[in-house]
Amino acid sequence: MTAATTSAFDLPARLAAKADPTLIADDERHFSAIARTLEESIVETSDRLAAARRSPGRSGTAALERDQQIHRMSARLRTLRRFGLDLCLGRMVPDGGADPVYVGRLGLTDATGRRLLVDWRSPAAEPFFAATHGEPMGLASRRRYRWSRGRITDYWDEVFTPDELDAHAALDDQSAFIASLGSSRSPRMRDVLGTIQADQDAIIRAGSGGALVVDGGPGTGKTVVALHRAAYLVYSDPQLGHRRGGVLFVGPHRPYLNYIADVLPSLGEEGVQACTLRDLVPEGAEARHEADPTVARLKSTADMVSAIDSAVAIYGEPPTDGLVVETPWEDVWFDADDWARAFEAPEPGTPHNEARETIWDEVVAVVAERHEAEVPVEQVSASVRRNRELAEALNRAWPMLEASDLVADLWEVPAYLRLCAPWLSSDERRLLRRPDPRAWTDADLPLLDAARRRLGDRTPQGRRRSEEAAATLERQRRADVIEDLVHADDSDLLLMRMLRGTDMQQALTEEAALPRTARDLLAGPFAHIVVDEAQELTDAEWQMLLARCPSRSFTIVGDRAQARHGFGEPWTERLTRIGFGQVRVSSLSVNYRTPEEVMTAAEPVIRTAVADANVPSSVRSTGLPVRYGSSDELGTILEEWLSEHAAGTACVVGDPTFVATDRVRSLSPAMVKGLEFDLVILIEPASFGAGVTGAVDQYVAMTRATQQLVILRA
Repeated sequence: MTAATTSAFDLPARLAAKADPTLIADDERHFSAIARTLEESIVETSDRLAAARRSPGRSGTAALERDQQIHRMSARLRTLRRFGLDLCLGRMVPDGGADPVYVGRLGLTDATGRRLLVDWRSPAAEPFFAATHGEPMGLASRRRYRWSRGRITDYWDEVFTPDELDAHAALDDQSAFIASLGSSRSPRMRDVLGTIQADQDAIIRAGSGGALVVDGGPGTGKTVVALHRAAYLVYSDPQLGHRRGGVLFVGPHRPYLNYIADVLPSLGEEGVQACTLRDLVPEGAEARHEADPTVARLKSTADMVSAIDSAVAIYGEPPTDGLVVETPWEDVWFDADDWARAFEAPEPGTPHNEARETIWDEVVAVVAERHEAEVPVEQVSASVRRNRELAEALNRAWPMLEASDLVADLWEVPAYLRLCAPWLSSDERRLLRRPDPRAWTDADLPLLDAARRRLGDRTPQGRRRSEEAAATLERQRRADVIEDLVHADDSDLLLMRMLRGTDMQQALTEEAALPRTARDLLAGPFAHIVVDEAQELTDAEWQMLLARCPSRSFTIVGDRAQARHGFGEPWTERLTRIGFGQVRVSSLSVNYRTPEEVMTAAEPVIRTAVADANVPSSVRSTGLPVRYGSSDELGTILEEWLSEHAAGTACVVGDPTFVATDRVRSLSPAMVKGLEFDLVILIEPASFGAGVTGAVDQYVAMTRATQQLVILRA
């Protein structure tokens, strides 16, 4: 929408009362100002971005600052172009007669310095989300807009003072908000920023220190809170910026990540990385599910992760025999004490493979120190490095190791597993053996991750030498170019001679063009980690995340009643046991998504297995009772629903033979977690399993429905 648009409002006939100019005239004028400023901002930001990209390449801190500036401007420009007037979420009218404050997805100021929009994450915007009738936070009223294709198709007002009642003839308080919750779903999570509620906003804006647990049942907005909190923290907390590691968002599975993919960009935040636990390990892409629950349980403990340290330590014992190190000039005796000194050289905590280079440097230094012949130390050192017998002795005592080999040996060599995990019984060790030790399962991933971290880079020295060689070549290329320019300079001032200066030469070096080892973007460390569906993580999987966030700054989102394998401990006890320090718990108890009819049917299902389940109270009803039938009705039910609903999505849960379509998904009970659909059809829920797992799978699948639930049995 441009400044020439006559009206930002496109209200249907049934809402004619809301089109009264006395209600919307102020908004119209403000939107006109926003439209003009948006056009100017897009041009200005585009020009600044182009100039930044044309600026000379830099190195070090200057290069980092330039790249971050380009990233920020690019993200802002994409947001400005993506939205338009619908950047505006609503407005607040302060008590006392001050001008309204308009809240947006980002801040916007016109050429005169007038603030047209305050960023939703700023402190000034907090009352827009947090004000309640019990605590109005200085507001007289609040207005929220519903946008469609860049026009306002509805809005609703809330008033907090008696004096404001007369000024809102179109007042409908919460009714429009409740109605909006029942709108059709799409394959991607819809935008809900404008409807964030006070209980959710309080959690979104909570401080980043320690671990904050967001505990809530189905439909309480846990995922909404997790995503908006990630965007809020990146904006508001400088301790979590990209220089400090940034924010990582961890979801339960790939369909979930696809579902939420648009949310953070729509909030103006593109710097948060999102992944699943499988993505943290190269083997995760092909790892199958561990079908044996006992094997999964044995591998899921923190003790088993610690066994990796024992497995690596076996390869770090110094030789007890000495040897004669021959050089062209004289022989040097290298004894067991010398080996012990060399093996103590690495700093504590240095990864095994990277420590080997430090040990080798120390070995060379000791031999060169003992060498008495009048020979330059560089020549002696070079000769020692070529000594095959010495290198082979070091390789036997401190070999370079691969993570996959280390973990595979545990499942293949009984004596090795017994030595590294002595608490396992003989029967348990027998269970962990398998014909193909590299047939990885999801239960192996935390162990592979721990091994990779404990071992470190296998060839750091080789890569470092390659990078140094490339830098040398670049410096030589630069020197040649400078000399050509100097010789060709026939100007009176001979300006090209300035290029011979060291500072100028450094500025000309193409640092960005030098080869660099590809960095694992998910290796961390991160400043903050957000984990959704956290109730499913095992102790071993938690170690994967703790290793990536030394500060222990986490947002942990989950529902103990939705844990497929049970969750008997309180959150605080569980997290403290696995390595967290400060733990806070906030609860959400209002179900905004699931209709009352569905929750009435779902509550007894989970209560049979989890008596103390946090079952939330629904705020809405559809008038559609849960429908029951036989599985042979599936085709007819879907056909009827599709013909009656031009928009929306459905999901068939529990029938692997059903082929998905554009609007109808087909998922297993485990893969439906974290998603939502207008219509959910459960096929033979009794087949989901018995005990806690079966009850949780059925409960989770039932509560994905936002409109109607159908249960079909054979």
